[in-house]
Amino acid sequence: MSNPETLYDKIWRRHEVAKSDDGSALIYIDRHLVHEVTSPQAFEKLELDGRKVRRPDATLAVPDHNVPTTDRSQKIADPLSKKQIDLLRDNVKRWNIELYDMLDSRQGIVHVIGPEQGFTQPGLTLVCGDSHTSTHGAFGALAFGIGTSEVEHVLVTQTLTLKKSRNMRVTVNGILPKGVTAKDMALAIIGKIGTAGATGHVIEFTGDAVRSLSMEGRMTLCNMSIEAGGRAG
Repeated sequence: MSNPETLYDKIWRRHEVAKSDDGSALIYIDRHLVHEVTSPQAFEKLELDGRKVRRPDATLAVPDHNVPTTDRSQKIADPLSKKQIDLLRDNVKRWNIELYDMLDSRQGIVHVIGPEQGFTQPGLTLVCGDSHTSTHGAFGALAFGIGTSEVEHVLVTQTLTLKKSRNMRVTVNGILPKGVTAKDMALAIIGKIGTAGATGHVIEFTGDAVRSLSMEGRMTLCNMSIEAGGRAG
């Protein structure tokens, strides 16, 4: 009989392409979300090196960090914000990557549109150039944030070289009192283990209180895994 595995263990094992002697592994990435802030340098380096996007169909782009919160039909006032969004449009057009642009009804916060549009799926690996990509863990995906150089690496190879994190189980039992939310739960956990308490770990949440949460609540809990120092949740 094989050893018991956490969900993290199972997803990791099923996405291992190769192992190295130093303990790292080449992990296949199923889905890649890109936005206007961390992608411009990645696309530029890709062009300079004469490389191509390996799987445009596995990448979804959306502007979200620099999008006006009022009238989107007006021009973006900040020149840097405008340039970043213009570059995103140019880059995804160049590489035939689907874009939910500012006036698209599907546009929204990158960690919300993934689940909304079915791009986020259980059992998949998903990355984005944003630390709170762990939000997608609420849907049973292994999701985590990456840096700009890693964004380029995923665009070109659809893989990442990673060292496996340790498992951490957080159990919250009982019934949440009226007015107590998932964010309160997350803050209580962080208050107990500290802002670095989950460093080097992927957190899996369990217990009656966790099971009672809505999907939005579970997204909040996974989102705030990062505030506890976790790699994902």
